[in-house]
Amino acid sequence: MSDLSIDDDGTARCAWAGADAEYQRYHDEEWGTALHGDRRLFEKMSLEGFQAGLAWITILRKRPRFREVFLDFEPRAVAGFGIDDVERLMQDAGIVRNRAKIEAVIGNAALVAEMGEGELDALLWSFAPVDHAPPATFAEVPALTPESTAMSKELRRRGFRFVGPTTMYALMQSSGMVDDHVAGCWRAAGS
Repeated sequence: MSDLSIDDDGTARCAWAGADAEYQRYHDEEWGTALHGDRRLFEKMSLEGFQAGLAWITILRKRPRFREVFLDFEPRAVAGFGIDDVERLMQDAGIVRNRAKIEAVIGNAALVAEMGEGELDALLWSFAPVDHAPPATFAEVPALTPESTAMSKELRRRGFRFVGPTTMYALMQSSGMVDDHVAGCWRAAGS
């Protein structure tokens, strides 16, 4: 498989974006773009946790419903969810119906709600590597790094769940803490 896909108009993208319009939009507008703010980073953390074991496109297509049922990922609101909310969410085919993941989002929301404004943002970004070189090929893209492992360890120490090192590396990629657009992609550094 090539590391790039080329549109009819000549636009080169990371091959994983393929021909799916939503995946291309996500690649072009979000993935690898610096994201800040406790609520948006909590959303990314939650969605990356839901993605574990699934294709990201599944989560991306369900994201509007996730946002609706998790009250736009407002941590204080989600932290107030109880067992009735868990049961309601388990019946909602518009999201991933995994009890452990749903309960993790609620528990993680409570932890974020206890933090000061901007603290989650500062904590997550404190693990962004300062010397990350964008990859030339997908073979150079790691599944996890020492930084994502350290982030995972710290989050777990604080009580967060579904924040393993691979999941946290995906968070780092999606929120622009690292730039893993491959060489030749129109979004790659230096392109």
